[in-house]
Amino acid sequence: MKKTISLLVTLFLVTILQAQHKMPYQLFDKNGKKTNYEKLVKACEKKEVVLFGEFHDNSVVHWLQLELTKDLAAKRKLVLGAEMIEADNQPQLNQYLSGAIDQKAFDTLARLWKNHKTDYKPLVDFAKATKTEFIATNIPRRYASLVFKKGFEALETLTDEEKTWIAPLPVPYDAKLPGYVKIVEMMGGHGGETLPKAQAIKDATMGYFIVKNKKDNTVFVHYNGSYHSDYHEGIYWYLKQYQPEIKIITIATVSQENILKLEEEHHNKADYIIVVDEDVTKTY
Repeated sequence: MKKTISLLVTLFLVTILQAQHKMPYQLFDKNGKKTNYEKLVKACEKKEVVLFGEFHDNSVVHWLQLELTKDLAAKRKLVLGAEMIEADNQPQLNQYLSGAIDQKAFDTLARLWKNHKTDYKPLVDFAKATKTEFIATNIPRRYASLVFKKGFEALETLTDEEKTWIAPLPVPYDAKLPGYVKIVEMMGGHGGETLPKAQAIKDATMGYFIVKNKKDNTVFVHYNGSYHSDYHEGIYWYLKQYQPEIKIITIATVSQENILKLEEEHHNKADYIIVVDEDVTKTY
């Protein structure tokens, strides 16, 4: 009887503490078991590539990206890369990193996302301050649009210089990957076969530039929309096509009303899953 009362008191106190000390996120492993930030950092240390899947407008996840990058940099040499800067803007990015141009010029010369200053500038500035390479990994949007309109074949018409900003042709592609199938289903069949191909050329290009710029004895930390690496598809799949033995860890972001338990639909979405309270402030 005393043990039962003791257990009830403990559960009551845990509930009270959780209510008093609100947290905006909780970390889980792929099986839905609660874990912590320290374990995440240690796991990332052992890999060659970290695919950090984000929600583009989530303030907590952007903060976590910066903190994880800082803490990994204290233990391992890093290369950073991001979906949010397109490959043909690498020269402008390099100029900013070297101090040859300031933020105003960078904003003018490169096609930066509207939330760059709030969400990605801190990451780029960390690279600048620590003299860390930062790679613009994404395909120029106009070429992804070209694939949507005309398929992969249209990329063969690009100039030699333009082809240096995309994954090598021909691009591997598996239309049966669940993520690409889901894109077609979500659009109700509209967009046909070219819509998932437009997504695939982004994934392929990001994967290619990660492999191309990865260094020995470093960790390449890549920031991308979670859907680009969820369920070990997208960028992950292409990394394995380009370099089968590469060691990758994936992080996914999900949003839930209750962050204390990972909903079953999110199990196995990534090696580590960040559950963010759905009330967290959006950056745009």
